[in-house]
Amino acid sequence: MRPTEAYTSGSAMRGWGRALRAAGSLRWVSTRPGAAHCGQSERPQGRRAELPAGPDLRHFLRGAAGEEIHSSIVSLLSGFVAVYLETYGCQMNVNDTEIAWAILQKSGYIRTKEAEEADVILLVTCSVRDKAEQAIWNRLQHLKALKARRHQASLPLRIGILGCMAERLKEEILHREKLVDIVAGPDAYRDLPRLLAVAESGQQAANVLLSLDETYADILPVQTSAGGKTAFVSIMRGCDNMCSYCIVPFTRGRERSRPITSILQEVKVLSDQGVKEVTLLGQNVNSFRDMSEVQFQSAAAPALSRGFSTVYKTKPGGLRFAHLLDQVSRIDPEMRIRFTSPHPKDFPDEETQSGSTRVLEAMRRGYTREAYLDLVQHVRNTIPGVSLSSDFIAGFCGETEEDHQQTVSLLREVRYNVGFLFAYSMRQKTRAYHRLQDDVPADVKRRRLEELITVFREEAARANEAMVGQSQLVLVEGPSKRSASELCGRNDGNIKVIFPDADIEDAEGCKALVRAQPGDYVLVKVTSASSQTLKGVPLCRTTLSRSAACH
Repeated sequence: MRPTEAYTSGSAMRGWGRALRAAGSLRWVSTRPGAAHCGQSERPQGRRAELPAGPDLRHFLRGAAGEEIHSSIVSLLSGFVAVYLETYGCQMNVNDTEIAWAILQKSGYIRTKEAEEADVILLVTCSVRDKAEQAIWNRLQHLKALKARRHQASLPLRIGILGCMAERLKEEILHREKLVDIVAGPDAYRDLPRLLAVAESGQQAANVLLSLDETYADILPVQTSAGGKTAFVSIMRGCDNMCSYCIVPFTRGRERSRPITSILQEVKVLSDQGVKEVTLLGQNVNSFRDMSEVQFQSAAAPALSRGFSTVYKTKPGGLRFAHLLDQVSRIDPEMRIRFTSPHPKDFPDEETQSGSTRVLEAMRRGYTREAYLDLVQHVRNTIPGVSLSSDFIAGFCGETEEDHQQTVSLLREVRYNVGFLFAYSMRQKTRAYHRLQDDVPADVKRRRLEELITVFREEAARANEAMVGQSQLVLVEGPSKRSASELCGRNDGNIKVIFPDADIEDAEGCKALVRAQPGDYVLVKVTSASSQTLKGVPLCRTTLSRSAACH
């Protein structure tokens, strides 16, 4: 939305009044569209008014509160309320940020990239580990000083905590130092305009109600990276797996899926905007189950992967993930489709947290090491060259040294291309919190985590080295961060590929040489590899369809 298309909210007008009082004695200010700012010569209609020549509002603001407060009043002078959004945690939180901003934008707010210029600062938070929450508490201490300076200048700053931490720690957040004005859980973003209106009156406001059906299906997220060639599309919210270590079912609620029609509409919009890669998002994407169409509500429940089980009864009915993938893939033949995060139980013959069967059972993951390895082999037989990724937790309750070594051996045996590894962090409300003991010492957790990371990197490097000499299809994302003379992109396995920004041939047969641009597909011959990156030389610019036909 361009600034001229926004409208002035009531809170912005009240902010105007505060700004004028802070500035000193001024007779009048016009708030009509196109009106002059304070100190200019336009008069209000119907009466005469004379303003003495002299300093204007900005002069008083600079003198009274410094340049920082002066810059923050820009939004008030324009008649708008500026909001600053800061995102922590997983990609779901990035998507939540885009949803929250779409709602606020529709209500007349404008967005700023600088916290110091904002009237409202909203932190979209993560609660999956204690370290993520500590980052928020530390950030609030930095914002405390900014809020105090605003208060001294009679320009209140509103601070809000959104997302999983808001859901988990509502009372503590509201009462700790009285710094936070609003708290909104993941299912309460539609209520943000009302919560902010309550906060404007000087009261704290909160909504952390979890919903059984909220998916924000009717809200088109405003992509934070305008002009980007990759995007994320949320297809479902919540989780029913109830793994013993995981806080997600308690902070994001029960599992529910968006109607396929709304997902396809969003992907079509992104395709029309030039996006070339879409990642379908959810806590457990492959248990997707759209119940919006009556004729599919009585469909039989799909079978689980061989050797896998659930803690809940398998749900019948609905359009499933395989159908969604098929429909999404038909929208744009030049769009690459990814998804995250899947659960291995939902990969029947149509896809770990530990490598120890005993620990997996304690985690309530619903499978054994042996069943998992069988599935990995089946996937690799079905899709040669497939890249695999997984999450690993070091030092879960009761984990012995033998359990840890089984996880090490699993890393070596599977040889993942991408991995996310963490030390276990006990979370309140979870089954582990109530029934198990967090009995692995912190120093042992750190040592085991370091060992897992070392082994993962060694094996990932070997897996990536196997691609040296091969040609990889790379979607160009932009210049490399380390060198303006190189381009960066990702291959089909989501591995970063770096190559020179040089003249290349076009596979369409054009005789003129071209330079690859963001959004182009380029065939790159791999010349070297590390655990995280491939390097190579560009062969030609091509298309996704042409590359698929060649294979």
